[in-house]
Amino acid sequence: MKKRNLILIAGVIGIAAVAAYATRSSWLVGGGANAQAPQRPRAVSVELAKAERRSVPVDVDAIGTVTPIASVALKSRLETTIIGVHFEDGARVNEGDLLFTLDARQIDAQIEQAEGVLAKDQAQLEGAQRDLRRYNDLVAKGATTQVNVDNAKTQSDILIGTIKADRSALDNLRVQKSYTVIRAPFAGRISAANVKVGNFVRPADTQPLATINQMAPVYVTFAIPQRVLVDLRGAMAKGDSSVIATIPGHKRSEEGKVAMVENTVDSTTGMVTVRGIMDNGNETLWPGILVQTKLIIRNEDAVVVPTVAVQRSQNGNYVFAVRDGVAKVVPVKVDRTFGGFSVIAEGLSGGEDVVVDGQLLLSDGTRAEPRARKAGA
Repeated sequence: MKKRNLILIAGVIGIAAVAAYATRSSWLVGGGANAQAPQRPRAVSVELAKAERRSVPVDVDAIGTVTPIASVALKSRLETTIIGVHFEDGARVNEGDLLFTLDARQIDAQIEQAEGVLAKDQAQLEGAQRDLRRYNDLVAKGATTQVNVDNAKTQSDILIGTIKADRSALDNLRVQKSYTVIRAPFAGRISAANVKVGNFVRPADTQPLATINQMAPVYVTFAIPQRVLVDLRGAMAKGDSSVIATIPGHKRSEEGKVAMVENTVDSTTGMVTVRGIMDNGNETLWPGILVQTKLIIRNEDAVVVPTVAVQRSQNGNYVFAVRDGVAKVVPVKVDRTFGGFSVIAEGLSGGEDVVVDGQLLLSDGTRAEPRARKAGA
C-alpha cells in the first residue's frame, strides 16, 4: 500500500514538471516573437466619397399653389329656358365650341317686329323725299310757298332719324339673340353643368351655368424670403431664373419661368409673392393643388460632398478626409444643402476623399482603410 502511494506521488510530480516546462517554452517563444514584430495599430474600415467641384444650382424651396391664367363662370344674360347642353361634364373644350343653347323664340318675334317697323319707316322716308323734290320743283316755278318745302325737309329729316333708331333697336335685338348661344371663350377644361335642359335661367342667378379653367399654361404662386429678392431680380434681368413645380408624392413635374414678382413685401412675414408660368401641355398641374416648387436663381461652381460626410461639434462643422490611409479632421463651412449634398464654402478644394460612413470610430490621425460602398449609396 505504501509503495503504491509513492508511485502516485511520483506521477503527479512528473506531470507538473512537464506542464511547467511547456508553459515556460510558450512564454519564451511568444516574448521573442513580440520583440521581433511589434503589432501594428488596427485600421478602421470606412466608406469614402469624393469631394467634387461642379456646377450647382442656387435655389429656394417653397410650397406653391396652381392657379389658372384664365377662368370664366358662364352665366345667362337673358331670362329664358335652357334648350340644349352640348358638352360632357369635365370635358376639354376648344375656343368657340358650342356649350349651351337658350330659347330664342321671343327674341326672334321681336326681331321680326323691328324689321317691320324699319321697313315702314323707310317707305315713309321715300315718300317724304319725293314730296321734298316735288316742292322744290314747284317753288322754283312759283307754284307753292317756301313753307311747304321746309315742312317736307323737316319730315324727311325726322324719318331719317327714326330709321336710325329702328336700326339700332334691331341691332340690339340681334345682340340679345346672340346671347342665346353660349360658346367657349377660350380653350380649357369645363366643370360639371349646373343646369340641364328645361331649367329656367336669369342674369340674377348666383350659380353659374358652368366654369371653364384654362389648363395650359398655368400659374404657380409661392412665397420666398425677402433676402432672395435682389438675386432673383438680377437673374430675371439676365433670363437665368426658372421654376420647377413637382406634385407631392409623385415624380411628375413641370418646368417654367418666373412671370411676376409682387411689388411689395409682406412686412409681417418678410416674404414676397412670386408667380411662375408653366406650359403644362400634359395637364400635369391641376388648378388649386399644392405643389413643391423650386426656384432656381442661378448656377455656380462649388465644391459639394454628401451631407452624411459633414459632422458637427462645438467648434463647428468638419469632415474626415483620408489621405495615405490616415484620417484627418478638416473644418468646413457649409453654405447650403440640396438633394442629399452639402455645398462647402470653405475647407475643401475638390478631389479629397471624405468619410461618409464609419466616423464614430475615427479621430484625428486614425488609420483608415476604404471599403466598397453599399449598392445605391
